[in-house]
Amino acid sequence: MSAIDSLGLGRFGIYTFDFEGLGAARIRDHAQELEDLGWPAIWVPEAVGREAFTHAGLLLAATRRIRVANGIAQIWSREARRTHGAALLLADAHPGRHLLGLGYGGVPRPGVKPLAAMAGYLDELDALAAAPDNPAPATPVRRVLAGYGPKMLELARDRSLGAHTYHVTTAHTAQAREILGPDALLAVEHPVLLEADPGRARALAREHLAPYLATPYNAAKFRRLGYTDEDFADGGSDRLVDDLVYWGDLDTVAAKLRGHLAAGADHVAVQVVGTPPGGSALPHWRRLAEALL
Repeated sequence: MSAIDSLGLGRFGIYTFDFEGLGAARIRDHAQELEDLGWPAIWVPEAVGREAFTHAGLLLAATRRIRVANGIAQIWSREARRTHGAALLLADAHPGRHLLGLGYGGVPRPGVKPLAAMAGYLDELDALAAAPDNPAPATPVRRVLAGYGPKMLELARDRSLGAHTYHVTTAHTAQAREILGPDALLAVEHPVLLEADPGRARALAREHLAPYLATPYNAAKFRRLGYTDEDFADGGSDRLVDDLVYWGDLDTVAAKLRGHLAAGADHVAVQVVGTPPGGSALPHWRRLAEALL
């Protein structure tokens, strides 16, 4: 059985920041409708305030079948022991439905390299798993790593079920698959806008991309893919914007998303962007379900 089949993620899932701005009752309602629509997986970040494991626990408790993935739980936000204990309990309470996505994040530690930090964190997790303080769940904890560069992708291949990538192109997906090999999971996030007007679509896309273009590690990632300083100027070139945020009518967006599958992805987590704070992408998720599921 392949990694994607064993995890039950399906070919397409939802990635969303929207729950950061919604109360618990609305989050439950949204998760339940996503499940009823047939979406097999929800990916949630840890960025604006929601804590990774309580957020995942809320979504899992509100639903019956859908998979919930951390995209990602930040390794520097908590000790490995706390991550181990939380993931162990979620695996026990919701067998086979939680995917622990780990990534570099939290309070920076000057002088510590991301690859070394992640490898050390995994060493701690593995040591804790070898001598657990709590009962082992019938279905074990499953983990993936956020990865972009070759060495982090290799670590994901060797020390987890595979990799979760974020804001990448189909060219990166093809490169990642080559590094990961045929068996490791490759789950790719990609932003979309169901907006056919080029000016409006690109304006919303640039607003979404602004913080990512300003961070050194994202800029380095984009440069490795062949983009230059000219592509980063004035909010991003049309080329960069169109490659990183798929926009257009439903059929156009769906066809572009399938390009990641053709390039080697097992799963594509679709992030609808352009939703105002406190708003919801649910109308778009309904339409995308018709085209992708």
